[in-house]
Amino acid sequence: MLLLRYEFLRMKIRQYIPNAITTLNLTCGLVSVSLILENSFVYASLFIFLASVFDFFDGMAARLLDARSEFGKQLDSLSDMVSFGVAPGILMFRILSVHFAQGTGMAGQWQVIPYFALLIPICSALRLARFNIDIRQETCFIGMPTPAIAIFFASIPLVVFLQDRIFTLIRLDFLILFLSNPKVLAVLVVFFSYMLVSDFRLFSMKFKTVDWKTNQTRYIFLILTLVLVLLFSISAIPLAIIMYLFLSLIFQKQI
Repeated sequence: MLLLRYEFLRMKIRQYIPNAITTLNLTCGLVSVSLILENSFVYASLFIFLASVFDFFDGMAARLLDARSEFGKQLDSLSDMVSFGVAPGILMFRILSVHFAQGTGMAGQWQVIPYFALLIPICSALRLARFNIDIRQETCFIGMPTPAIAIFFASIPLVVFLQDRIFTLIRLDFLILFLSNPKVLAVLVVFFSYMLVSDFRLFSMKFKTVDWKTNQTRYIFLILTLVLVLLFSISAIPLAIIMYLFLSLIFQKQI
């Protein structure tokens, strides 16, 4: 009887571990939102990155512990909505507001642009809802995954404000100017929001085997990302997301 109780308790704890990690993802998203409201954009971005780490490990834990459940699936989507939808949406709203909200004359006419950032959480909600019921996405993604979008936008404050403070072999000053342009940011917000709900197929980073033939696209992406990081340091982050799109386009028939 004691052995049965121990086994039951062990199984219950095993079920709770992935959900606990998912809750850490949600917590990071909430902390990020609070930091954005205090205009601490760099720290807010770091918490979005931390949320993506927990998002990766909760799925891994669920698979390794055989603890996948419908509850965990829904909790994961709700957490992703906050960390990778609401947080980057508010982040971009505040960044764009800094450029446009105080303007007068022609600049004042652009004050509506910050509200474009609301497309990020709206399209993220649509993306996550579709993901939960779309059986086509077991081996690939239909539409860009929300963590990838969030990482791209979270990298913007890091590149703009930290690039000069971090050692890099090659400086990409043009990238800083590019990501500092509010009109460019507005276009990127609309483009990536569309990518969330598009039917564009993108490869998943889930490895079921380790052989090269099955995971060719994944290995190429990881190798090229490592090269980008070695060359460009923190500026490699948005470049890696763009590369992810291009590789998915190039290897479209294999996805």
